[in-house]
Amino acid sequence: MHEQQRQQTLDLLKSRQLDAALFSSMESIKWLTGFTPPLNTGLNPFAAGDALLWVEHGHFSLIVLDSQAEGASAFGTLAGCELITYAGYTIESPIRTHENLKAVLAGKIGVSGAARVGIEPDHLLHFVREAFPANATPVSMTGWLVPLRMIKTDEELAKLRHNFALVDEGQAVARRHCTAGTREIDVWAAVHSAISARAGAPLYLGNDCVVGYRSPNNIGGLPAANPIREDTALIVDLSTAWAGYWSDSCGTYYPQGPTPRQEKLHTFVQGALEYAISLVRPGAVSGEIDRRVRQFMADAGYPVYPHHTGHGVGVSSHEEPRIVPYNDIALQAGMVLMLEPGIYFPGETSVRLEDAVLVTSDGAEVLTHFSKGF
Repeated sequence: MHEQQRQQTLDLLKSRQLDAALFSSMESIKWLTGFTPPLNTGLNPFAAGDALLWVEHGHFSLIVLDSQAEGASAFGTLAGCELITYAGYTIESPIRTHENLKAVLAGKIGVSGAARVGIEPDHLLHFVREAFPANATPVSMTGWLVPLRMIKTDEELAKLRHNFALVDEGQAVARRHCTAGTREIDVWAAVHSAISARAGAPLYLGNDCVVGYRSPNNIGGLPAANPIREDTALIVDLSTAWAGYWSDSCGTYYPQGPTPRQEKLHTFVQGALEYAISLVRPGAVSGEIDRRVRQFMADAGYPVYPHHTGHGVGVSSHEEPRIVPYNDIALQAGMVLMLEPGIYFPGETSVRLEDAVLVTSDGAEVLTHFSKGF
């Protein structure tokens, strides 16, 4: 697994005349190996830092904390990739995590004869860089993998489809639990329980669960104890992380059906989403899609949303191509985008709908299948 991504990377390193490379951003490491540390608890307190991936002579070596070794093989990480661990927690001696990682780096990187070594400087801890041979010239690889990551492989698409099925389930649960008197946090808890049960493991859950009457911001935010009123709208924007890949989606629900005004807003946003999807095809420019959808909103007399029209999704929850005003990236077949127009009247009501779409050879395939109706 991930062989295609690794071969693309080896070809890239060769074309840039690099003898070796050290990848240190989790996005790069997930994309190249599938290794994903737990998200619910953050960085392991016994880890010296995030995982590292050393590449030399076409050989990939993943360096992780010893307690993460089992998880490293959960999704085929070790296929074609050496696993190297360093000691973290122990009761046999004082905990010397950083020293243990330094020793591993000295034995792996410190003995390398590489003259030009690619690094990701924004994610590289200082003491890790000190492990490089004195004669090695570091070369920044910032942004090098971004164009490659935008085009999903069949293996990646399979993971994303599975993940979108999880948020489809979550949205269906949110709709059922959107009842008068229920709190935002109650809906969120029900959703989290349902998707974790379907996945067979506890999953991270983001992003928003907000009632329309929130003020001054009803665009998004974590759930709180705000009750769902009979005439309110509830925006539920869900992301899960499974097998190193992210999903996303957004629905808007009404406990006793929408008011006439909410129905009008909801129907219009549905049309805006359908219009956005109709613009997706190879060659379409990200910024132009953004401009046209915003114009669609403005022409109807609605306030234009202050956030992106959409964004890519993959090993991170928000990646290129971003569907925003400045972006001149042209779409290509194999990209996966989230599209999410909305209308917001702070303190009163709001609606946002979001679908995932795969750019195909002649248009778009919708990958999220929950009901966007009211």
